[in-house]
Amino acid sequence: MPTRSYGQFCGLARALDVVGDRWSLLIIRELLPGPMRYGELLASLDGIATNLLAERLRSLESSGVIQRGLAQPSGVVYALTPWGSELREAIGAFIHWSFPLMASGRGDDTVQPRWLAVALEALLRGRTATPPAELGIEAAGLFMTLRIDKDGPHVILQPDRRPGTILQAEPEAVLGLAAGAISIDHVLSQASVHGDPHIVTMVLAGAQT
Repeated sequence: MPTRSYGQFCGLARALDVVGDRWSLLIIRELLPGPMRYGELLASLDGIATNLLAERLRSLESSGVIQRGLAQPSGVVYALTPWGSELREAIGAFIHWSFPLMASGRGDDTVQPRWLAVALEALLRGRTATPPAELGIEAAGLFMTLRIDKDGPHVILQPDRRPGTILQAEPEAVLGLAAGAISIDHVLSQASVHGDPHIVTMVLAGAQT
């Protein structure tokens, strides 16, 4: 459990007692798409010291937010517990709230394509499709499938799953398109589409459709 507390009988304060430390929410963001090894977390969280990562993982595990499991063929992975997974909506709300902060562009900030999995589900929240539609997205070497169905958007990190239409683009372009910050025509002029460009518009173009 948390070693420090705000000492307030308030849901927000008690939540921050658990996940309010520096890096904690970013660790949870990393684990939302699926389990990761310690080394994978360390590589993705550029700037965190290995001892601090270990400390944060211990704290989140003792609080019941994450759990350890056995990886195949060997080793240990970290994963969110069902309770920890409930933070998806809160993190999605932060992503929506941050839109004005993202308008200045990437600058010198680091970016990991895995973060798109969380951002796309948040930015396209509320979008549904019947029948379901799927778009493969290849960004900075990572392949993911964005599926829109009657329940909303879902991002699947399974490289062997290949939808009929695949968009190859930079992470910033995919993010900007989903947020409605750049036009579909601008993205398609710089990206590569294998399959039906209409699927890109239907699935990914945010408020533009």
